Amino acid sequence: MLLLDGDLVLSSSGGAGAASRTGGSGRELVAALLESPRIRDAADRLKATPERRISAGQEGAPRHVYVFQREYATVDPARVELVGTDEATTCIGVVIRNNKTGMTSVSHMDFPKIVEGGIKQMLELLGDDNAPFDVHLIGGFADASTKVVRSSGKKHIKQEGYSYPLCCKIVEVLHKSQQQFHLRSFCVLENNTKTDSFGNALPIIGGFVVETSSGVVIPATFDLDSRCPDEVVRRIRVSVSSYDPTWQGRLLETYDTQCDVFQIAPACWMPDWADIASSLDQLSDSEVLLQCSTSPAAEPPHFVENERRIWKYLINNPDWEETFPKHRPRVFHRTSDGSWSRYS
Repeated sequence: MLLLDGDLVLSSSGGAGAASRTGGSGRELVAALLESPRIRDAADRLKATPERRISAGQEGAPRHVYVFQREYATVDPARVELVGTDEATTCIGVVIRNNKTGMTSVSHMDFPKIVEGGIKQMLELLGDDNAPFDVHLIGGFADASTKVVRSSGKKHIKQEGYSYPLCCKIVEVLHKSQQQFHLRSFCVLENNTKTDSFGNALPIIGGFVVETSSGVVIPATFDLDSRCPDEVVRRIRVSVSSYDPTWQGRLLETYDTQCDVFQIAPACWMPDWADIASSLDQLSDSEVLLQCSTSPAAEPPHFVENERRIWKYLINNPDWEETFPKHRPRVFHRTSDGSWSRYS
């Protein structure tokens, strides 16, 4: 169940039973949370916090774990000082932290169908079910299209966008759980939206890190080298997983909490993906944005560059078994300076 300052979160229609058990409670709860002055104040404080730039390879840099889209990682504060994600536009970052142990799980949710299974994965290594768990929801924005579309007959509806149904599902799953979740940040949707000079809606915060020792959440962006290890292969795996029944309804696992290593499970792609990648690479930058993004106006400047690096990898490596010899995972160990070294 979701708690705010120790009180059960109720829908605007009232009635704890209706809020916590009905199938449509996600929408009601999101509406109530967006109206809460306490939630708005907390979101304003987070947005006012200076953004932290995470860089790898610098002497004395804190040990961190980076989570890509559709991935999650649960980290031990004894091994990892920071855990976070960025590049979120219509996606939502979820933080769940055990206040007793400091064990912290972060996910980068991108689709409602992975939420229920994903939250179950996040909770598996957090320990004592009776411990107070803090939750932060950050990312997504008011991306609902203003385009009016025809449904049936003479009726018209407005598209909801991607962020809203995702946020509703996350809130609903958390609230229906027997576990108590203390909601500390709800910087999503309208609470995380600004407009540019052309009137396009944009997210204010697209990334964050959690200080595992304290549980403090800070807006953040990551340098290219800090989104490691195996950055390009992990990006490809996000797309591949959509067609792999192994990952249906689940977040992608990459990080081994107990050993502090990354294990990138094998992901296969068809040989014709190289031809498709070659065709996509011929598109102009504006065409790449329109065809490959759920929010073309909101993407960071390096979005197109990232897409082209993925396509070049697929062009140069059309056979997935060369990337994953003998169908074994790609394993990376942390070195003494905090960087990552390929083991297999």
